[in-house]
Amino acid sequence: MEKVALLKCTSYDVDNIEKKLREGFELLGGTSFLRTLIPENSKVLLKPNFLSVIEKGSPVITHYAVFEAVIRIVKEYSNNIVFGDSPGSGDTRKAAEKSGLLEVADRYGVSFVDFNEASHVELNNPLMYKFWNVATAAYEADVIITLPKLKTHAMMYYTGAVKNQFGCIPGSQKAAWHTKLPDAVNFSKMLLDLNSVVKTSFAILDGIVAMEGNGPRNGTPKEMDTIIMGKCLTAVDSVAVRLIGYDNVLTVPLLKVAHDTKWGAVMPEEIEVLGEKLEDMKCKNFKLSRSAKVINFISPSLNNFLASLVAPNPVLIEEKCIGCKKCDMVCPRRPKVITFVTHNKKVIPKWNYNNCIRCFCCQELCPQGAIVIKDKPLSKMLGLK
Repeated sequence: MEKVALLKCTSYDVDNIEKKLREGFELLGGTSFLRTLIPENSKVLLKPNFLSVIEKGSPVITHYAVFEAVIRIVKEYSNNIVFGDSPGSGDTRKAAEKSGLLEVADRYGVSFVDFNEASHVELNNPLMYKFWNVATAAYEADVIITLPKLKTHAMMYYTGAVKNQFGCIPGSQKAAWHTKLPDAVNFSKMLLDLNSVVKTSFAILDGIVAMEGNGPRNGTPKEMDTIIMGKCLTAVDSVAVRLIGYDNVLTVPLLKVAHDTKWGAVMPEEIEVLGEKLEDMKCKNFKLSRSAKVINFISPSLNNFLASLVAPNPVLIEEKCIGCKKCDMVCPRRPKVITFVTHNKKVIPKWNYNNCIRCFCCQELCPQGAIVIKDKPLSKMLGLK
């Protein structure tokens, strides 16, 4: 049975976060657990979530206070600590600076590593892909501690401990994965394989302030006062999705695939929750992300046809659009899905939904929150939203 520590933490005070993390590690086995997790002189990679170049303290990205608290603890076991990520858009170093993480890292002698350098890697017994290009810094780390945020996600419903490692795919190569894997089932298999390649060691999920609704970038901050910790990434994610309202964890594509392939613990009976009681920590009225539930669980070969009938579409909130064309820049699909038209004296995007693969990269990375996901009438009639 996998153990997950569920902690209540009500602020981003770094001293309090450190105290809570130490309580979590104590629940999981204390000093002996940490010595096993972080062997002496091991190279430790801290993998935050940047997403893009975003202001420090935003619920979109890993909070700098959580990052600092983790460093304080890890430094007691290793002096060889680095951190890095490859955001979906924008310069990586600027993202590290803007987030406040680079300033924290400099104070503690933690080095920033660039994820643009890639290693070609072979994975034994993959669920889907045997050969990989992954960030060398991630592949060569002895220990990876992933530091995700708890957020909704239009394509995957939820993003957390497992999906955070998508940042280990260098830069523009992410777009190729979205093109190859437009459905959530195969995308989930890819994410699980990726975590096997980089051998993610431990997750500390920040849900002190989470994100609901139009996540992972343009949703609404939601105070949840929660930190979730554990070695098994799917177990951490399973606890997280139950906190926000997915009582049946198998309705989340990633967790269903993990369960079906026996990749990791998913079901409540496979997971021992330590610390706070899960029922006491559940968030009432959490606004879940809308998504195409039928599309995610059928044969991918039927996706284009069925998507035209029931899958939700990215839709523009015209008054928010500034015509930056970021949506087209991040769209992985070619030939183009998005063209630009003039309406009310503004240049705005227009989607060719017949060619759209519903990866929702445009929605995810729109800097103005001008794109939302809208269900179709048929999906509502069938109860699929």
